[in-house]
Amino acid sequence: QVQVEESGGGLVQAGGSLRLSCIVSGRIQRINVMAWYRQQAPGQQRELVARIPSGGTTYYADSVKGRFAMSRDDAQGTAYLQMNNLNSEDTGDYYCKANVLASWKTGNHWGRGTQVTVSA
Repeated sequence: QVQVEESGGGLVQAGGSLRLSCIVSGRIQRINVMAWYRQQAPGQQRELVARIPSGGTTYYADSVKGRFAMSRDDAQGTAYLQMNNLNSEDTGDYYCKANVLASWKTGNHWGRGTQVTVSA
């Protein structure tokens, strides 16, 4: 069984920074892709914020380019999202998604999310 857990959310003033963490655990043979999504309001679709495929190029949504930086450490089964110069548009629930090979099956696994609130 694969588990994904996010942490690091909180309340921050506009212009401030937060660092989100994601830990993937379980009988994992390989982590293919790790990604961060956010849902800015209930009922809204989750949008892709950043994504790192194994050995590939990091993707960032236009709205966060130059402000957010994603990294991953496969040895630790972790991914991070450093968020700088935050603004109110960054408020929302942030979710980590991991596409992994576990028990010889490939699949997507989501965490429960961590809340980020940016105050004016």
